[in-house]
Amino acid sequence: MDGSDYEFRDRRVFERFATKMSLRFLNLNTGKEGYAHTRDFSAKGLGLLTSQNVAPRSLLEIWLDIPDRGEPLYTRGEVVWAKCLTPEQFRVGVRAGKSDYKKNS
Repeated sequence: MDGSDYEFRDRRVFERFATKMSLRFLNLNTGKEGYAHTRDFSAKGLGLLTSQNVAPRSLLEIWLDIPDRGEPLYTRGEVVWAKCLTPEQFRVGVRAGKSDYKKNS
């Protein structure tokens, strides 16, 4: 089998739900703030689209703008993968819910 015949095997345990919500994030590794929107989410994570390249293993604080909710929903997560789609757009996979962050010095 050559590379063109390779079929992606989805190993996700939790179902993903396509949704678009805006969010703000703080990269705890770099101290940089950014903006993104969700592409999808599951019980364990978020798929994001952003204009910033965010490296895998980056620790994020995230504020999700939930429709019909006054305050943004706060969560933390760790970037598990990132892919450049265009020079101005990146797809990022975030594992959500990690709360025992320790910043590397």
